[in-house]
Amino acid sequence: MKIKELNTYLVRPRWGFVEVITDNGYVGWGEGVLEGHAEAVKACIEEMKPYLIGKDPACIEDIWNTIYRAGFYRGGGVLMSAIAGIDQALWDIKGKVFNAPVYQLMGGKCRDKILVYSWIGGDRPSDVGMAAKEKMDAGFTAIKMNATEELQFIDNYKKIDDVLERVAAIRQACGKYFGIAIDFHGRVHKPMAKILAKKLEEFNPMFLEEPVLCEHMELFPEIAACCNIPIATGERLFSRYDFKRLLQIGGVDIIQPDLSHAGGITEVKKIASMAEAYDVALAPHCPLGPIALSACLQVDATSYNAVIQEQSIGIHYNVGKSVLDYIKNHEDFEFVDGYVNLPKKAGLGIEVNKDLVVEENKEPHAWKNPVWRHKDGSVAEW
Repeated sequence: MKIKELNTYLVRPRWGFVEVITDNGYVGWGEGVLEGHAEAVKACIEEMKPYLIGKDPACIEDIWNTIYRAGFYRGGGVLMSAIAGIDQALWDIKGKVFNAPVYQLMGGKCRDKILVYSWIGGDRPSDVGMAAKEKMDAGFTAIKMNATEELQFIDNYKKIDDVLERVAAIRQACGKYFGIAIDFHGRVHKPMAKILAKKLEEFNPMFLEEPVLCEHMELFPEIAACCNIPIATGERLFSRYDFKRLLQIGGVDIIQPDLSHAGGITEVKKIASMAEAYDVALAPHCPLGPIALSACLQVDATSYNAVIQEQSIGIHYNVGKSVLDYIKNHEDFEFVDGYVNLPKKAGLGIEVNKDLVVEENKEPHAWKNPVWRHKDGSVAEW
């Protein structure tokens, strides 16, 4: 069996799909994209074709190392997202060849299902108490929300009070034990992050996400010392080497590698095992599409330290199309009592609606991050 063809597709709202076809008819799907840089990832995948065409798709480790190491320059969001999409597609093929879910080929499952959470609010959240109650009534046991709008290094305490009021509204609406994950989204710098972390402690959040960016990862122990709240981060790290430095520094309780940014299933499984050795939990980042979600669930199935899974059904980014639009087996992605069952079908466990993918690719999306500015005109972190 040899790789005969590799195709890329850009589909709404902001995703990129990879299709790998073999000479004997097997088809594997992956999701390789970097939000706001989808065309760059697509071009990178095209550049990797010479390393792939004619190769045995079963040799995933060799292919992964070839496209990672043979290019000399390595790492970073674009290259690792391209590798991630290809890697997912190769695992999809392998599972289909052996007629088994991918997790059965990775040592087998250690759980039957995993908790999921739902997003509420938007970039500048409001009315989150009511939104959280709606999610709880729908069966979710946890939500995640953006904490705040843009913040300067030192900012007005009115913005701090606004955050506290929003979280208080959720706690009042949903009760003491409902899970509240609060995403700082890298918008907060150390001085204000320390204040927010300390003041949010009274609401018993499930975790604080990206209280500062990982480019300042040496600050995580200092922020963790300000509160007794688990700290989560990792969506903007792209390899086991990035996570090695994070784990050695400490201060983080939950890592959030993205299966479509951090080298795919092959790399994230290694990252998860590294984290387990540090007694750090795993909660893969996934505000993306169905292929990425399915890849996450394969790793969740085999990682003892996996605790909860992000998913993007209903997220504010999804305009025009949503997660389930691109697959036919909707029933395999039903959320019951806050959990999703592991995929049952062979490979990644998805039946891609290729007709829709091809149609969407005729007018590729051009999603870009919004550009925010502070009142003084300087660029703000989004």
